[in-house]
Amino acid sequence: MITTIPNLLTLSRILAIPALIGAFYLAAPLSNWLAFAIFTAAGITDILDGYLARSLGEESGLGRFLDPVADKLLVAATLLMLVYVGRIGDWTILPTVVILCREILVSGLREFLAELRVSVPVSRVAKWKTAMQMLAIGFLIVGDAGWEPIPTMEIGRTGMWLAALFTIYTGYDYLRAGLQHVTTGAASGGDRADRS
Repeated sequence: MITTIPNLLTLSRILAIPALIGAFYLAAPLSNWLAFAIFTAAGITDILDGYLARSLGEESGLGRFLDPVADKLLVAATLLMLVYVGRIGDWTILPTVVILCREILVSGLREFLAELRVSVPVSRVAKWKTAMQMLAIGFLIVGDAGWEPIPTMEIGRTGMWLAALFTIYTGYDYLRAGLQHVTTGAASGGDRADRS
């Protein structure tokens, strides 16, 4: 049901995207800190919705569908806005493209495997990838508005490269786990692939 607390938290992450985009058009440093606050709040809902769904026994097909969609929309919109405002550019565009391409690949594979009733649970490394990605994006959102002794832009750019490495690993791992189902078009050997 869409009105459960976990699903409402997930929907709030999607609804936060227009506010996040709008924050980028304000003057700095208000723009930086407001966008950071919205992004952080959305990230917290990502942690809470899964935890509450499990603890309240409200896991649902709708929630399993909406949660990754909300995550990908939030990350993609934020990365595009960071490119727009010039905080992602030069060589940092490469890990950004890797991250976006992996998200599209994984979404396509998940959709295909779902039709075959093959579930692909998220691996621990994929969770580390998400954490590194969110931290890096957070630092890039703050940008030059950060505190002087902390090199926020350098930390964000380095984090993007690290996130891209995790992204390549988890994307390959996911592809390898699902490839047998893609080539055969059937769920062979059970209904679960082991990695994400």
